[in-house]
Amino acid sequence: MTKIFTKTKIKERRRELRHNLTRAEAILWNHLKQKQICGQRFLKQYSIESFIVDFYCPKLRLVIEVDGETHLTDKELEYDKIRQDKIEKLNIIFLRFTNGDVYNGLDLVLEKIELKVNEMMKTPPAPLSLRGDCVSFKNLNK
Repeated sequence: MTKIFTKTKIKERRRELRHNLTRAEAILWNHLKQKQICGQRFLKQYSIESFIVDFYCPKLRLVIEVDGETHLTDKELEYDKIRQDKIEKLNIIFLRFTNGDVYNGLDLVLEKIELKVNEMMKTPPAPLSLRGDCVSFKNLNK
C-alpha cells in the first residue's frame, strides 16, 4: 500500500514550513492548536501525497488552507486547483481562506471553521477516496 500521509522524503520541507509560518498562518494556528476548535486536533504543515497543507485535522480529514498574495497568480490558482482536486479524491475536505480573511475577519474565519467541524463531527467522513466535497470561503469580507 502506498504511503499517503507524512511522506519521509518531504519531512525536512515540512519542518522548515512549520518553523516559518506566514503571519496569517501563525495567527490562525494560535486558535487551532491544543484542540481549541471543538476539541479537535489540528496539525500544521502536514503532508498528504506529495503536497503539504497548512493545517490538517486527521480525525475529520479536514484541510484548512490560508492563501497569500502568491496564490493569486493564474499559475498558482491552477496549481492549487489541481492539488486540491487530487487531495479531495482521497475524501479530504478543504476550507480555504485568504490572508485578508484572517487579518480582517478572524472571528468569521473561526466561526466558519467551527461550523464545518461541528457538521463533520455529526456525520463521520466516508471511507477514504469515496467522496470529494469542497467548501471554499473566498473573500469573506465582501
